[in-house]
Amino acid sequence: MSFNAMFNRLQGQPESYERKAKYRFGRTLGAGTYGIVREADGPDGKVAIKIILKKNVKGNERMVWDELDMLQRLKHPHIVRFVDSFESKDKYYIVTELATGGELFDRICEQGKFTEKDASQTIKQVLGAVDFLHHNNIVHRDLKPENLLYLTKDPHSDLVLADFGIAKMLDTKDEVLTTMAGSFGYAAPEVMLKKGHGKAVDMWSMGVITYTLLCGYSPFRSENLQDLIDECSNGTIVFHERYWRDVSPDGKDFIMKLLQPTPEDRWTSEQAMKHPWLSGETATDHNLLPEIKAYMAKARLRRGIELVKLTNRIEALKMAEDDPENPDFADAQQEQTPEQKAVAAAAGASGKAKLSKAMKSAIFREVVLAKVREMKEEEQTLKIKEEVEKEAKRKSFTG
Repeated sequence: MSFNAMFNRLQGQPESYERKAKYRFGRTLGAGTYGIVREADGPDGKVAIKIILKKNVKGNERMVWDELDMLQRLKHPHIVRFVDSFESKDKYYIVTELATGGELFDRICEQGKFTEKDASQTIKQVLGAVDFLHHNNIVHRDLKPENLLYLTKDPHSDLVLADFGIAKMLDTKDEVLTTMAGSFGYAAPEVMLKKGHGKAVDMWSMGVITYTLLCGYSPFRSENLQDLIDECSNGTIVFHERYWRDVSPDGKDFIMKLLQPTPEDRWTSEQAMKHPWLSGETATDHNLLPEIKAYMAKARLRRGIELVKLTNRIEALKMAEDDPENPDFADAQQEQTPEQKAVAAAAGASGKAKLSKAMKSAIFREVVLAKVREMKEEEQTLKIKEEVEKEAKRKSFTG
């Protein structure tokens, strides 16, 4: 037994904790309910390490073991690859490959052009991963653009599905799950209604993602749960002429096959994989993000990203407050945002009590700034729309 192993045993650390020494931890990539995700350098390159506080999953440890079991089984080119796992006295560590190419929608905005053909092939990659999961009796339950990542910056990089934190492995192919899951705007009606759900929830989410890819906005606009349930349950999907006139009939048909309110009427992953739209032959070369549409799509995406970042800041601050001496979380503060640094500075001399007050102040400031940006973007959008409409009228008059 090495000296380090002996020392760890004396400290009451599990045997697997020795593997932590293989990784050099870097910046924080995100934060959530149960812990954080950090970048790290490993023996074979950069990785992402999910760090889960055991106290946050006490009595719910099965969730961690289920995620580990699933990740080790999932070997697919469009699913993030499992690398390693270990634990300490107070934390679980799950190591996966690091996708450095950015989120799906970020990449689209950077390109400035995204055709229907591009969308069909993007969805084909994601659906291939979902079909693989479903054939292995696994439901992801949290499909959304933020969980679709490019492996590298290369223009031809693979898109991979990530975050299996609430995924479930079914005991039988027809097993019904009853716990709440999914993200607002992407969760299927049966999840929100707590009726029990299965693989079909992933297909609903795929429908929402596809719709958004093809026009830059969500098919559902409601901002509270009951209104969203009503909107999703009535079976009406609107394809606004202004944004959808150049999208192929097959593209719209593919969406309608997935956004069926009744799970039994919704196409399965196996059926969807055979849809003609995914061949790319019927999809058009029409650019989906020109002028106003591009601006509106980017504005919506920026607001979504800002909200995610705000949530992450809140969670990171909460964890710093709960466990200030924790080295994993303390090290993460080296890559703080200016807002986090300001909060830390405000709390420096007076400890935990002041930190809570400063945290609330920082959060309030971020919300106000995000709202101001949103109002400015809406004003600019209206201005651009008016200019385009005037130009269209002028052309029709002179033509």
